[in-house]
Amino acid sequence: MASDRPGWYVISLRPQGGHAALRAAAARRGAKLLALSPWRLQARDDKAARAGLRAALACERVVFTSPAAVRCAAGLAPLRRQRGQAWIAVGDGTAAALLRAGIDAVVVPARKDSEGLLALPELQALRGVRVGLVTAPGGRGLLAPALAKRGAQVHRADVYQRVPLPPSPRALQALRRLRAPACLALSSGEALATVLAQLPAAEKAKLLRFPVAAASERLAAQARESGFARVCVAAGPQPAQLAKAAAQALDAAG
Repeated sequence: MASDRPGWYVISLRPQGGHAALRAAAARRGAKLLALSPWRLQARDDKAARAGLRAALACERVVFTSPAAVRCAAGLAPLRRQRGQAWIAVGDGTAAALLRAGIDAVVVPARKDSEGLLALPELQALRGVRVGLVTAPGGRGLLAPALAKRGAQVHRADVYQRVPLPPSPRALQALRRLRAPACLALSSGEALATVLAQLPAAEKAKLLRFPVAAASERLAAQARESGFARVCVAAGPQPAQLAKAAAQALDAAG
């Protein structure tokens, strides 16, 4: 089994400083983590962000796409759930951040990603319903168009932004020197596109030779289109699910 192999690796595309949960999940399966951060997260504090957040927090449905969205929103305005509102989190980490911010009832999908959010009953009959989307530019590009197609009036609040980071010399050296079995954990299509665009040709070619554990069929398709030959689909985007799928991908590869 991959988890029995000494020194196998999970390659992470999480933001700078955001690798801890995946590192811990990988370690529980005997793996180390190689971090290839495509960006760092930066809170926004400008007129457009504040106005967007006011509009989003007044909607009948308020959707937060990440723990960072909660933290940055709370830095701009008090978070208070109004009567009749449904506050929705993409996953357990985002829900926990909302609870810490004082929101006493949070809806969380069974599958912790955009597809899971869109399957929620609260986001089905949306004709004329205002939906606040608290997020960052880019990212979950599937949500806003899908909600609008269902008739929602989408009020987007971009409360933080992703600041691209060039690959660090240390990360490039680690990738070049990597000889152990490894699998790329993929939970963001934008992160994958950014990393592939930034890597030098030799390092990109090496990355493409590794298997991929994708958080959804949509991301698996993107990985294949990007040139990865060995792609499997994890049960979901949570770190434990990705680490398990990564181990299984290496087992299948022998």
